[in-house]
Amino acid sequence: VQLVESGGGLAQPGGSLRLSCAASGFRFSSYSMSWVRRAPGKGLEWVSSIASDGSTTHYVDSVKGRFTISQDNAKNTLYLQMNSLKPEDTGMYYCAAVFAYYSRGLYADDYNYWGQGTQVTVSS
Repeated sequence: VQLVESGGGLAQPGGSLRLSCAASGFRFSSYSMSWVRRAPGKGLEWVSSIASDGSTTHYVDSVKGRFTISQDNAKNTLYLQMNSLKPEDTGMYYCAAVFAYYSRGLYADDYNYWGQGTQVTVSS
């Protein structure tokens, strides 16, 4: 099983980044996927989740209207489009999978699989 994130980097406030998470080794279409982040010196923060069929999505209040989660089940890939980035969006972003139609787990143990993370830094 692998979840490989990419797309992180340095962005200016107000800028955009698109994160990708390539999944392999499990039936992607049977899993609810999420993005979770960890800011420097802080704990894990759930960011967004999407149902296994892509029909349902939710976001933490701080990113609503700025971030969009999506997936391509044909490519086994999860995405996070991040617009209007703010310095407080800085952190390591992880994708995570749980064997369920839809779940937005708040804790590490809520998920079956995790990626290694991709760093997002928002700074001028």
